[in-house]
Amino acid sequence: MRACARCIWVAPMSEMRLEVRGLNAAYGQAQVLFGVDLELHAGEVLVLLGRNGAGKSTTLKSIMGLLPPLAGEISFAGTRIERLPAFEIARLGLGYVPEDRRIFMDLSVLENLEVGRQPARPTAAQWDLERVFNLFPSLARMATRRAAHMSGGEQQMLSIGRSLMGNPRALLLDEPSEGLAPVIVEQLARTLLSLKREGLAVLLCEQNLDFARRVADRACIIERGAVCYTGTIAELDASSTLRDQYLSA
Repeated sequence: MRACARCIWVAPMSEMRLEVRGLNAAYGQAQVLFGVDLELHAGEVLVLLGRNGAGKSTTLKSIMGLLPPLAGEISFAGTRIERLPAFEIARLGLGYVPEDRRIFMDLSVLENLEVGRQPARPTAAQWDLERVFNLFPSLARMATRRAAHMSGGEQQMLSIGRSLMGNPRALLLDEPSEGLAPVIVEQLARTLLSLKREGLAVLLCEQNLDFARRVADRACIIERGAVCYTGTIAELDASSTLRDQYLSA
């Protein structure tokens, strides 16, 4: 490990941050996930790809404790978490940015960021308002603005910034590029690459393959609730057969 002048911790790529084995999950009587396996290392972006309804978002919700799994094991930073409530998982340093962002519309940018603040962690980069504003300068310019008066792209930045205020060891991102203008998607890609360089582990749900190519190291394709492919983005990019079989509309 090494530290820069601002005491930003950078983890070795070999360190396991998140491991999922045999994950099954259901909504009521309808089972959605069937034996999902994945692993995520420090300083890595792993993207979950698949068609609508394949089980990508359900995977993130199950890992985060928002949908208790039927079966399987989930380990985060060396701790088993599959039976923990979501707030305890968050306290361990797992950040979550849901697809609908879930920011507080009646609160200002500053107030939303303060809601996410957690104590410093010895094995994670340390975040404060200054660092978030350096990462997202537009948020600094609207610090007192209510979230309800922000654009979709600005709200996405705020949601990510709020998660970073929790000093996460890993971050779950659900469809972050959906509905955003190309210029905002490009800024989001640069942000994720910057976070990856600092050692943050990112598990990303996406349907935008071009965006995934920009930021991800590896990909898992989920089809009908099961992982049908795991490999590098380069390997996926080289196989039109895989893309046509699992990712075409």
